[in-house]
Formats: sequence, C-alpha cells, structure tokens
Amino acid sequence: MEATLRDDAAITGGPINRRNITARNVLALTISAHGGLEELVVREDVPVPEIARPTNVRVRVVGAALNRLDLFVVAGLPGISISPPWILGADAAGIVESVGPEVRAVRVGDRVAINPGVSDGTCEYCRRGEQSLCLRFAILGEHRPGTIAEFVVVPDRNVRRIPSTLGFEEAAGFTLATLTAWRMVVTRARVQAGEDVLIWGIGGGVALAALAICRRIGARVWVTSSSETKLARARGLGAHETLNHLQVDVGAVIRERTGKRGVDVVIDNVGAATWKHSLGALGRGGRLVTCGGTSGPTVETDVRRLFWNQWTIMGSTMGNEAEFDAITNLLAGGELVPVVDSVHHLRDARAAFTRLASGEQFGKVVIRVG
Repeated sequence: MEATLRDDAAITGGPINRRNITARNVLALTISAHGGLEELVVREDVPVPEIARPTNVRVRVVGAALNRLDLFVVAGLPGISISPPWILGADAAGIVESVGPEVRAVRVGDRVAINPGVSDGTCEYCRRGEQSLCLRFAILGEHRPGTIAEFVVVPDRNVRRIPSTLGFEEAAGFTLATLTAWRMVVTRARVQAGEDVLIWGIGGGVALAALAICRRIGARVWVTSSSETKLARARGLGAHETLNHLQVDVGAVIRERTGKRGVDVVIDNVGAATWKHSLGALGRGGRLVTCGGTSGPTVETDVRRLFWNQWTIMGSTMGNEAEFDAITNLLAGGELVPVVDSVHHLRDARAAFTRLASGEQFGKVVIRVG
C-alpha cells in the first residue's frame, strides 16, 4: 500500500505540478479497447481538457478513487461505446486550477470533491431538482471521459469545497458511494430510527456508506460478507448483526432471530445472487432498494409474495444536487468520512484495479495522480 496522499501546501507546488499545464498534454489512465486489466495504459499524450463553457471548472486532480463501475467499463458495458484513448474513473478530489467566466461557487485554489453524475440542467427532471433522472444523465468515466488524469473539466454544479482538515484520499473516495447510499437509505427507502436494515457485501464503498448513514439515523443494521475479517471490522463500525453469507441462509437466519418478522429494509447492489435471499429476509410492508447488479442483471420474483407481503421494490442511481449538498455538509462537519483501503500511484494503477477486482478490499481503493 502506498503512503496516504500528502495534504499540505506542498501539493500544489511539489510533485503534482511537475508537468505544467502549458505542456498541453497530461498523464491519464486510459483504455483503447475493452478486455482485461492488460488494456490499462498510462498515457502522457492526452490533451489538456478545455473549459468549453462559461460555467466549467477545471480541477487539478490529486486523488481518484475506483468503483466497480470502472471494472465494468474496462470489460465493456452493453450500449456504452468509448472513443480511444478513453480516460477511466468517476470519483476524484483536487484543486481548482481555472474557472469559466460565469463561475461563482468556487475559485482558483479551492480544494474540491467532484460529483461524477452530470446532468444537462434543462430537462423536466432537472427543473424539478431530480438531476439523476435527467434524460441526458452521464457518469464520468462511463459516458464521459473520466477523472484518473492530471486534469478534469466539469460543470461548476458538480464540485463542492472540502475542508482543509480532510485528506484528498478520503475526499476522492467520498462522492459516488456516499451519494448513492444516501439516496438509497434516506430518499428512497426512508429508513427510520429503530428499523431493521440488511446491507449486503460490507466492505464495498456503497455498503460502508449505507452502514454509516443507517447508524446515524439510529437504525438496527445487519450486514453480510464472505469474510470474517470484514465482518469483525463492520462490528467495529457499529453493525449490530453480522452474517457470513457463504455459511448461512441469510433470509432464514434473519427470520429466526426476528421471530419471523424479517427486516424493514434491504440495501442490495448485488442482484441475481442475492435477490432470493433479500426477499427471504424482507418483512411485511418492507422496502427493497437496489442500485446495481454486480452478480447479474436478471432476477426472478414471485408476484404472489410481492403483493401478499405488500413489498415496495425500488431502484436508485446516484443522487440529486440537494443530496450532494447534504452529504458534503456532513462531510465538512467530520461525518460520513469514507474508509480508505489502500492508495496506489498512477503509474501502478493496474495494482489498484487488481485489488478492487479481488474483492478483498475494505473501503475505497484510491489512485494518487500527479
């Protein structure tokens, strides 16, 4: 594991500034074709992204964090095409290097975290404040060039200031996972104090963020993993019940321990492999919210159980600007700071991807850029 990112004034005058922007080309982690991790290439000839609109902000990236989405982009996603060399990465934090003439929210030199979800700001969903439902919604690294580069340009509404007390490695791993978890837990499932919540796959960024948010609300949290080490660490973070999903039938155990009642909410980003067990754990009137299908996109549901138990099944993707404000305000107050698993240099980015692909990480895998 690399040492954590330095978080002092030397960053802007030290190694990260060795390649001046006037060089016109920057370092970036790219792919030119879909496949395995052998496709990852650190290039030195990627053009500096231009400020094309008056509300654009150019950020000098200090740290960028990985998500499972990045693995899917490398392998190839249905309906998603790339223009080689394609820059990877959704999450990042850094320092504002320049701004368009209409930018007022931030200024050059500000330390910022980036929201990877870009909306057009004009469609009916954007106008009512639901940017993640935008008809042209795009995620950095998936639909637009990503963040694992020395510079990235985004709309000013996609950046928020971060406090000087927060390390760039934590800020880099904050936005996508925490915004996703906040919308799932708070906005969609509306978790309340005293409710029972099941979270699958503790150790991933969304699951850990959901645990922190549920604990903050005052819910009783059940988490699963195939790793006893991860379960022990989750107990240290406040999980009330831990289950090894390779050793027990999660739904059956939860029903036994709750007197057949089940949980009020299930947070699921796994999909096919967990769906049956998620419904098996869900009590009457329960809510299941899902944000992904890492084990497969197709699930089966007995509609008779659905209506008899009066379940609510919801999808959730990223979050809106009000939710972005909510989580960054909490972050500024020292809450919801993500767990960082490891930090790797950009030149060793393949090791970072290998770590994430192994499933052994507990928290965010971060790449030092510059």
